[in-house]
Amino acid sequence: MNPQTNISLPRPTITPVSQPFWDSIKQGKLTLQQCEKCLDWVFYPREHCPHCFHDELIWREASGYGHLVTWSVIYRAGHPAWQELTPYIVGIVKLEEGPSLLTHLLIEEKDVFHLMEVEMDIQEIGPHPLPFFKKKEEN
Repeated sequence: MNPQTNISLPRPTITPVSQPFWDSIKQGKLTLQQCEKCLDWVFYPREHCPHCFHDELIWREASGYGHLVTWSVIYRAGHPAWQELTPYIVGIVKLEEGPSLLTHLLIEEKDVFHLMEVEMDIQEIGPHPLPFFKKKEEN
């Protein structure tokens, strides 16, 4: 998946709080924050736990597995650089650890179904690798 265009892709917004997330993606891993007090997993990266408001969040490696909750097929991209890749699918994946995230899906539209098992697949898109999800491979 590599757009051939003169328009540059939008980059992720990387902040001091989210930097460990992006560093782990570059290393081929998914890390999430976990609250040291209530032990709930947290995504998107924050300075305090949204569940108990404790300010001690630690980064832990996550499984990279989840279930597809909902999805949408994109025919008209929100950014011109993505237009030539349409149609593509974005979806909400509920991770095994609990949090949900919005992501691109590397699955054909005809093969997508509610609560299908998915796994992370990091794709090199522009200067930043991004976490996409694909159908979980059978073991």
